[in-house]
Amino acid sequence: MANLITMPKLGLTMKDGVVAKWCKNEGDAVRAGETILEITTDKLTNSLESEYEGTIRKILVQEGEKVPCQTPLCIIGQKDEDISQCLAEIKEQ
Repeated sequence: MANLITMPKLGLTMKDGVVAKWCKNEGDAVRAGETILEITTDKLTNSLESEYEGTIRKILVQEGEKVPCQTPLCIIGQKDEDISQCLAEIKEQ
């Protein structure tokens, strides 16, 4: 099953964050605990580790973009998995 990775809320006052750097590209394999991107807030830069094993199927937010907390950042799933359901859920938000 594909998993949606969202912008985390890294502090009580955090409302949004900037995707500073993707450490993985679409199509790259990822292991649980592996850093997939770096997020910058007004106070710090943090690494975001994947909770899932799989492949980065779709990157939804590009480097330098500022987005609110809970905004979908990417989809991690199996290499040939159908992610159309995840994409449909994102469009509905």
